[in-house]
Amino acid sequence: MTSLNARPTPIEPGVEERIAARQERVHILTGPTCNNNCTFCMEEDRDGRIVTNSATTDAVVQKILADNRGCEEVCFTSGEPTVNPRLAQWVKWAKEAQVRRISMMTNGRTLSYEKYARILMGAGMNRFYVSIHGHTAKLHESLTRTPGSYEQTVGGLEMVTKYKRYGLELHTSTVVTRQNLPYLGEIYRFLRSKGVDQVVFNVMQANGRANTHFDVLFPRYTDIAAAAKAFIDEESKSGQPGGVQAFFVDIPLCTTTALPDLNRGYVESYVHYEPLASGARLIGQDEVAARSEGGEIVGIKRSDLDDAQRTKRAECATCRYTATCEGVWKNYLKRYGWDEFVPVSPLPRG
Repeated sequence: MTSLNARPTPIEPGVEERIAARQERVHILTGPTCNNNCTFCMEEDRDGRIVTNSATTDAVVQKILADNRGCEEVCFTSGEPTVNPRLAQWVKWAKEAQVRRISMMTNGRTLSYEKYARILMGAGMNRFYVSIHGHTAKLHESLTRTPGSYEQTVGGLEMVTKYKRYGLELHTSTVVTRQNLPYLGEIYRFLRSKGVDQVVFNVMQANGRANTHFDVLFPRYTDIAAAAKAFIDEESKSGQPGGVQAFFVDIPLCTTTALPDLNRGYVESYVHYEPLASGARLIGQDEVAARSEGGEIVGIKRSDLDDAQRTKRAECATCRYTATCEGVWKNYLKRYGWDEFVPVSPLPRG
């Protein structure tokens, strides 16, 4: 018999509601270089990245933070943030700007050095997104093409976990490729054993090196979804509190309907800043956020970068997810076509 005072179990929002409710994150382009050499890196133009990211000066960071004071999250990203000697100072300024979550996207290698990790944590960094692409050195380093990177990245995970009692959050990002697709379960269990809160499996964006090496790297979306379902179904048997903390991101929702809704992730909405000279990607003069020695800096939303490279077909208009789906990468469609994308019937009304 149910108590009259019992509270109903809260209904978790579905993926559509989560997408609608997402808050915009502020990205600060930080690392002009990277100490890994990943086969799938979407930032293939490294010379261009050096020019763009080197425009992020102290003055630019201070201006961005002043314009976004008290925002939900500032994430230091692009290239490898830890190669920038100013990172800790910028993190400190973000904390002073009352940013609630201060994070970075990193390969985690430098975090294996405790003194450096503690400097970042002490400055105010409280969430880490660590990129790791396999549960063994052989698998990870076959994709990073950097000997020794696995040991250091795992060391970085262990270091953050050591200090999680101070309120740190640890997420990982694993880019799904043909090489690691058969090992999703092993990768997940390994990362959770290292203290990772959320394991994110990022489906590749079909640009940069992922486009150059597409035929070697890129599985079909439906193959990814099938492998994800098999691993999540098996992992769910253990009855983990809170469910399986694995999330599949940047894969069209019409291909993942067999997955538990919890595990269907989405790409964060964000804005970043780069030189006005980047030309065609400019939004408008009213978006100019700061000035540096190289000229004006413009704020650019993720959708402004991606929209021209994705597309939909007429049938997509009938799909339940048409309002939230961003379309399919054109470079993906050139190889695999439209056959695996079947519109999902809308939910019945009433």
